[in-house]
Amino acid sequence: MSTLFSSARLALSASALTLCLIATQANAAQVEFQTNMGSFTVDVNEKAAPKTAANFLAYVKSGFYDGTVFHRVIPGFMVQGGGFTPGMNEKDTKAPIAIESRNGLTNQRATIAMARTADPNSATSQFFINVANNHFLDANQASDGYGYTVFGKVISGMSTIDAIAGVKTHSVGFYDDVPLRDVVIKKASIVKSKGK
Repeated sequence: MSTLFSSARLALSASALTLCLIATQANAAQVEFQTNMGSFTVDVNEKAAPKTAANFLAYVKSGFYDGTVFHRVIPGFMVQGGGFTPGMNEKDTKAPIAIESRNGLTNQRATIAMARTADPNSATSQFFINVANNHFLDANQASDGYGYTVFGKVISGMSTIDAIAGVKTHSVGFYDDVPLRDVVIKKASIVKSKGK
């Protein structure tokens, strides 16, 4: 009787755990970006890149990205944004975060990764979306041995990203590959949050 009861409890616990895992996977954080060229949604991988994901989501929650532009666009490579407002005015950011590039995620088409300077641990708010498979940016192939931290993927609206990648660009001061007409992030918001 006792063994049967224990087995039944174990089976029930296993079922509950399975349901919990499915629910957690279904409720991963997702962020919708509304731009003047259309919308797209990013699925944020908090498990693979916890510090990067937390940093990114904190910027989203604070409204930091609202009104910023995609300031660097290179066809066949990537589109970069999250740090400048129209007119190439750089926004103040929080402190930089540690790199998490060796997390098993790769810079393949439609993935989102953190931009940084030559210092591997310098990422703040700027991110880029790969429009091609850019595996030379992965830690195991990067010339500096660090690469760039991938922390999610575009799950809808990749056509918007492709359209952004096709805009005409020019140079503004020291900055190259700047869209001729501003590509503005009107609003970035969390549309699905883990555990909600």
